[in-house]
Formats: sequence, structure tokens, C-alpha cells
Amino acid sequence: MKHPLKSKQRGLSFIGLVLTAALIVSVFVVGAKLVPTVIEHQAILKALNKAQSGNTVPEVRAIFDKAATIDDISSVSGKDLEVTKNGEKVVVKVAYNKEIELVGPAYLLIKYTGSSK
Repeated sequence: MKHPLKSKQRGLSFIGLVLTAALIVSVFVVGAKLVPTVIEHQAILKALNKAQSGNTVPEVRAIFDKAATIDDISSVSGKDLEVTKNGEKVVVKVAYNKEIELVGPAYLLIKYTGSSK
């Protein structure tokens, strides 16, 4: 005959608790390393929209570089921009990769792309 309390016991074992905590901490650490790159990408998109007001390629790149200096953008510079015209509208595009070191030889590679509106 089983003890009545034993069949109703539920919960997490100590090993399950440790593994769950390790998983939560790992997700938090990766997220903490990822957030600055996302913020920088948003600043890059904002700078692309500012740079779109230029009429020539050197002017577009100069406007972007000024905005990059103000917003502390280090991943991309004006020379990395692809500047085209769509009718009368200037379109500024950029594509770049960002590596985030995780543990030892493991890296997280993020491929960002963006264009002006």
C-alpha cells in the first residue's frame, strides 16, 4: 500500500531547479549582450533616414557620419552605405554583421540590414 502523501507530491527536484536556473541565467546573459546591438541598429536606421536628405553620394555619407558621431555608431560608417536613387527619391541601404562572443570559441552572429524609408 502506497503512502497517500507520496502519490500527491509534485514539484521540481534540485537538479531540475539548477538546470532551470542555468537556462534562465544563460538567456538573460545573451539578452544583455544582444540589447546594445539592437539599440545601435535602431540608431543606424535613424541615421539612414537623416542621410536620405542629401543630394549627392558624398553629401549622404557626410550626413550619416555626423549622425553616427552623435549617436555613437561604431559598426557602420558612411563608406559602408549603398546609395541609390528611386526616381527622385534617394534610397540609402546598409548591411552588416555583428558578432557577440558567448563562451570560449562560441559566437552569436547577427546579420543586420536596413534602408531609409
